[in-house]
Amino acid sequence: MFQFSLKSSVRVGSALLFLVLCGVPGHAYVDEPGYICSVQIANDFFSGSTDRHFTHGTAVNCLTRPLPWVVKAANRLPWFAVEEEIDEEKPRARASFSINQSIFTPEDISRTDLIEKERPYAGWLNFGLGLVANQGSRRFDRIEFNIGVIGPSSYAEEVQTNWHSFFDLDKPRGWDNQLKNELGINLFYEQARRFDKKSLVSGLEYDFLPHFGGSLGNVFTYAAAGFTVRMGPDLHEDFGPPRIRPSLPGGGFFRNRNGFNWYLFAGVEGRAVLRNIFLDGNSFRDSHSVDKKYLVGDLQAGLALQFHRYRIAYTHIFRTKEYKTQDSPDEFGSLSLSCQF
Repeated sequence: MFQFSLKSSVRVGSALLFLVLCGVPGHAYVDEPGYICSVQIANDFFSGSTDRHFTHGTAVNCLTRPLPWVVKAANRLPWFAVEEEIDEEKPRARASFSINQSIFTPEDISRTDLIEKERPYAGWLNFGLGLVANQGSRRFDRIEFNIGVIGPSSYAEEVQTNWHSFFDLDKPRGWDNQLKNELGINLFYEQARRFDKKSLVSGLEYDFLPHFGGSLGNVFTYAAAGFTVRMGPDLHEDFGPPRIRPSLPGGGFFRNRNGFNWYLFAGVEGRAVLRNIFLDGNSFRDSHSVDKKYLVGDLQAGLALQFHRYRIAYTHIFRTKEYKTQDSPDEFGSLSLSCQF
């Protein structure tokens, strides 16, 4: 049942995405990169630790070309300030589509009883629809609406149990205590800007990208701010690889390059958290919860490699404690593969 239901959801989402991308009227701006699709996997396996807290995330997202109908839609949002006439420094608007699943567990997955001092078992399966605009190399804006389900209908239990069985890992035994089914609705916004890049030794460059953003909904409600520093031989209109929220912003956009290119990046973000359903528990039903911390910080660093129309990026994440009875900070990694079509 799990396989049929999950595959059916993906097929429906893919069909809708195909109709939207192929059935819209108007032309694309021919001087822009084509559609960009990315696959991301985040897991605490990359840090060498066992399953704990945010233990796994999977995301598939696609960006369209800057189609005229997307530009018109973005023009209804004043802060995007999108122009229909495209040139080097004017914004380009794209639509974004995504399918995402995140899985959360307490630290001790061998116990079947409710562990009151540890965070609940929980999963979130959702679809995202958004608008993305980048103004040359100077500014990046993204607004995204996510809708999905928290609880058993997210199939987080089946995914984790099946993968652990396949790799002969310890079976998670406490999923009977997970959060109950709840519709999850969230609106995310983020903006990043870039100071002019500077030259270093041996042909290397570096740039500085401050950002701010936030989220509003029954899943996450928070305000965030931070910055990223990049270093590489040829920095251009790239605001970082895609990431699974909550996180530093990542646009997913990059230009096709002749040959090989790379850059290192490191960044920090602080979040003031008003709501996190995976710690606070269900919104309208009794469920397990823990006392969350209202201030959470991320330190992220990684490497992006690009060859022609392909990009692969690895991000390592250090996250401060998210709730008061948490024993230690979190550490996990994220791997993404992006391709232009």
